Amino acid sequence: MVYEIRQFNNGEIYHVVLKAIDDNLLFKDTNDYYRGIFSIYEFNTIQPITIQERRKARLCIKKLASDSSSNTPPIDKRDKFVEIFAFCLMPNHLHLLLKQLKDEGISRFMQKIGGGYAGYFNRKYKRRGHLFQDRFTAVHIENDNQLRNVFVYVHTNPIASIEPNWKENGIKNPARAIEFIENYKWSSYQDYLGKKNFPSVTERDFLREVMGGPDKARADVNDWIQYKGEISEESAYLVLE
Repeated sequence: MVYEIRQFNNGEIYHVVLKAIDDNLLFKDTNDYYRGIFSIYEFNTIQPITIQERRKARLCIKKLASDSSSNTPPIDKRDKFVEIFAFCLMPNHLHLLLKQLKDEGISRFMQKIGGGYAGYFNRKYKRRGHLFQDRFTAVHIENDNQLRNVFVYVHTNPIASIEPNWKENGIKNPARAIEFIENYKWSSYQDYLGKKNFPSVTERDFLREVMGGPDKARADVNDWIQYKGEISEESAYLVLE
């Protein structure tokens, strides 16, 4: 993948979107989604990695955790490019809410994801060529209000799976939409609500505080679904959809 060189600042937060080329599918089955989640976690390190070796390491960590009487999670020794605050995988694109930790951390992280996942996908489906568009899109988060809006936007994206034209025509069945996103496995939303899904992928303390805790985060999401449109595209900088 080749990206236009852009300046990302350490300690700043960005809403990043990576799309498939020509709107092709990135995730065709459940195993692809799991591999996508695995990639988001495992490629977030400055160290080179081999997926097979990391799988073995993860299995050892899981065994140690299950054998231990302690509830303390294993220490994360990765030297990370970014802090991942939120994510959502969609059939043909993915959303990430990232804080850069290292110089060029976002660009290097996205390059690792793009190359690593594309290699897996091309081998599995016996295809060649680019999988992703030439560059990802990123928007700088400038204040807490925008951050809250983007949190809602990222986690309500899956509604398109059950109501394809909801952005133009509104949400016809809000109760169904709320239930759907609370049970949508391929995002960080369940973890923010206190349901363990992929808890090791995200760092949630900061954004939990910004959102006002799990109950307030759920209320903001549900209110937006019930009264779609009150969060304007300008306020959330939703040029990424």
